[in-house]
Amino acid sequence: MSGTPAEARERYRDGLDAPTSGWAPGFTQANLISLPRDWAYDMLLFGQRNPAPVPILDVTEPGATGTTLAAGADLRTDLPRYRVWRGGELVDEPIHVRDVWRDDLVSFLIGCSFSFESALLEAGVPVRNIEQGRNVSMYRTDIDCRAAGRLSGPLVVSMRPIPAGQVATAVAVTARMPQVHGAPVHVGSPETLGIADLSVPDFGDPVDLHDGDVPVFWACGVTPQAALMASRPPFAITHAPGHMFVTDVPDAHYREP
Repeated sequence: MSGTPAEARERYRDGLDAPTSGWAPGFTQANLISLPRDWAYDMLLFGQRNPAPVPILDVTEPGATGTTLAAGADLRTDLPRYRVWRGGELVDEPIHVRDVWRDDLVSFLIGCSFSFESALLEAGVPVRNIEQGRNVSMYRTDIDCRAAGRLSGPLVVSMRPIPAGQVATAVAVTARMPQVHGAPVHVGSPETLGIADLSVPDFGDPVDLHDGDVPVFWACGVTPQAALMASRPPFAITHAPGHMFVTDVPDAHYREP
């Protein structure tokens, strides 16, 4: 799962369909959401009002297929799996979106918690989803995001089991990276967030807790997908949860001293 970001994108472009956690370690990964131009301001405002789950790293011009985050990349082909939405309903999960791309789409690249996993590992904190070869667990909560224009919806969180004695380290490490979700929003007691059963995530895979682990929850870039379901724009393209855009930007670029 090592290699450069460009090598990872080439493999996805060639048809590899796999979660990106652990790929091109040390480089930032990003969530993708592409919306018609007349919904772009709502999305921009949604990110400004909800910076923890929606930290925007780049916004494209309408119809553009590239991003300043990765030279020569194509947002229509260089993620391992996409989601296509119509009227808030998921209608397809293709491995490229060339055939449904539109000239009025504005794309938002949003920070991803996969980007701080290498920092956790450097600090000696285990990342169970990588150890277990699974996608990270993601859950809808009963906490509403702040609405923006026509967009509203619940906060989505990702969960990583952290040994109890290393929770403080995990908080300190991730707090230094606010543009990729930053510090956890909650530690322990999932029911406080309205999560009934950790073994049944809304997105991703169940990840097993080891003895002595505590569930730790971070704001998640799948939150805009929950807003799509609630707000029902006519058309959108997103990444499939856990199948991110691997950028050329080193994680350290988003790490505060």
